[in-house]
Formats: sequence, C-alpha cells, structure tokens
Amino acid sequence: MTRINLTVDGDKVADDVEPRMLLVQYLREKLGKTGTVIGCDTSNCGACTVHLDGTSVKSCNVLAVQADGAEVTTIEGLAQDGELHQVQESFRECHGLQCGFCTPGMIMQSIDLLKNNPKPSEQEIRVGLEGNLCRCTGYHNIVKSVQHAAAQGGAQ
Repeated sequence: MTRINLTVDGDKVADDVEPRMLLVQYLREKLGKTGTVIGCDTSNCGACTVHLDGTSVKSCNVLAVQADGAEVTTIEGLAQDGELHQVQESFRECHGLQCGFCTPGMIMQSIDLLKNNPKPSEQEIRVGLEGNLCRCTGYHNIVKSVQHAAAQGGAQ
C-alpha cells in the first residue's frame, strides 16, 4: 500500500492505496465520486475525464499514486453554492446530452477547452472534444452547448 494525499473537489483526503489502483477507481470506489464514469478502461472514450491540477485528464489512464499532492476536480466539484457551473448550465439549456453517460467527461473537457480557447470556432470545439465519444448523438447539441457556454463566459 502507498499513502497518498490530495485535494478532491476542495476537500483534502489521505488514503492508503494499491500502487496499481487507477484514479477513476479511487474516485469512485474510495470517495464515492460516481459522476466520474468508467466507460472503456482504455482511455478511448473520455467519460472518466477529470481535472488534475487544472488540466483535463482521462482518469482511467492515471494511477491514483500519480495524483499524490495534486488537486483533482470532478463533475461533482463544479457546482458552487447550489449553482451549476456555466458549462453545466449550457449543457442543460442546449440539451447537450442524450443518455447522459458521456456528459460528465464532455463537460470537464469543454471547460478545459474554453480555459485555453475562450472563443473557439465550431471546428475548434469539435477538435477539442475529439477524445470524448458520444454513442447517442451527432454532437450537434454538444457543440451548441460549448458555443453557448463560450458566449456566457465559459470556463469561469
């Protein structure tokens, strides 16, 4: 077992973990952060996307021990004082979801995209979300949601 210390959604946590435990497993199984979805276990779908020290990562591709000392933000950590994050609200308003399985990862990746490019074109949005797959939609409303979020101030 290896001791890790990190901050998850603003809360400091310390745990003993198996060195081979994935960050997605740690978040879901040890901390109950089930909004971080396990989609493929191969880093292809992006459903498990979280922010690690402010940058989006696929948490099925990161060991929990690699997050030692880091700050992790999950989909559960975005809302503040009962108010959805602007990107969450935009996905709700523009119906940027269908079954909802990919939505947490899409939102987390969209926030990172808007942080780095506050006014992306449609093509830049599509490229920025390339590593996140949706099996239900044609991505039209997802792109619309990101465009709406950008118009509202996006990544704040």
